[in-house]
Parts: sequence; structure tokens; C-alpha cells
Amino acid sequence: MSDARANILARLRAAPRTAPPERPDWTPPVFGEGRLERFRAMLGSVHGEVVETTLAAWPERLAALLAERGVRRVLYGPAAPVGAQLGRAWMADADAPTLVPYDRSIEEMKAELVHTVEAGVTSVRWGIAETGSLVLWPDAAEPRLMSLLPPLHVAVMAASGLHDSLAQLVAEQGWAGAMPTNALLISGPSKTADIEQTLAYGVHGPKELLVLVLTDQ
Repeated sequence: MSDARANILARLRAAPRTAPPERPDWTPPVFGEGRLERFRAMLGSVHGEVVETTLAAWPERLAALLAERGVRRVLYGPAAPVGAQLGRAWMADADAPTLVPYDRSIEEMKAELVHTVEAGVTSVRWGIAETGSLVLWPDAAEPRLMSLLPPLHVAVMAASGLHDSLAQLVAEQGWAGAMPTNALLISGPSKTADIEQTLAYGVHGPKELLVLVLTDQ
């Protein structure tokens, strides 16, 4: 053994022994009755907006919110339950925005998706109070681009689908045995930052995220 190696080992053996650091507490949080307020606060901290409404009234409430923003062309999935309800409600309302159905291929709809659609409406499978996140499960009725391309993403979620944490959601839904193939987690509108850490919104997706929480479902 070289003298240098022997000296290094000697110093290591002589060094005082310290207790290992305490392990962090990974116990999932429980928010109880404060679950919705936690969700609202966390989503609001990243420029998302939460509006409480009801299963029967949300289409009318959404029409009013979009009118305030000057939004007139809305992408929706007519084959999805949320889209079907929206279509029925707005068909009888002459002042409601124009609905653009996502019922063709991307190639056929490319110009509309990129240039004329101002908002997209999708359903939300679950919400996560701890981080203010949405869990979407895109499918043929509500493809991923509905929440990605329009400048405003409107997400419709039942309050009963709100969970305390991702860990709780994964355990309760049995993801360990049957993990979804296309789960999508969204925490606020699209954002990025440059080298000076200046945030910009809407660079890679929607500039705004509006979540309608249906409290009676």
C-alpha cells in the first residue's frame, strides 16, 4: 500500500462518526374538508383559475366566463359526456360561443386548431389538492391536442374526483396493477423561463387554465 493511500485511509478511520441524517417524512398529506381550498390555492399560485359551479349550470356559467374574455370559438369533443352536455346547452343559446367539434383528422383540422380556435374544453378524471394538478386521460373522444393547442384550456372536474395527493390517487385507483397508458398531469398553464429566470406563459401550450369544479356531482 502506498503512503498516500495509507494516509487517506487513516484519516477516514480517525474521522468522528456522525449519525445518519433523518429520513424525510413521506407520509401523504390529508387535507380533509380543506381539500378544495388547497387545490384552489396551489393552482392559483401558478396562474390557474378555479370556479365552483354545478353539474346543471356549468355550460351557462362557462358561456358567461368566455364572454368576459371575448372568446367566441371553442373546441369540444361531441362524443365525450362533457362535450355532449355542452353541445345540448349551447345549441339553445344564440349568444353562446361557436362550438368547433374535434371530429376530423389533425391534417383536416390543422388550420382551425392552430389559428382560429380560442379555447378547448375537456373533462378531468381526477384532481390533486397537494400540488393543484389535474389528471386527464386523453382518448379518441378528447384527444391530447384539445388541452395543448388552444390558448385557453377549460377543464371540467367533479369535486368528488379531488384527491389529497398523487400517492393517494395511485393507491385508490390501483395503478400498481393497471397503470393507465396515457395519463396526463397538468399543473397550471404552459410556462417556461429563460436564463434570467423570467417566466413566460403560453410558449408550449395554453396561456390560461380555467378549471370548473362541479360541487354537486
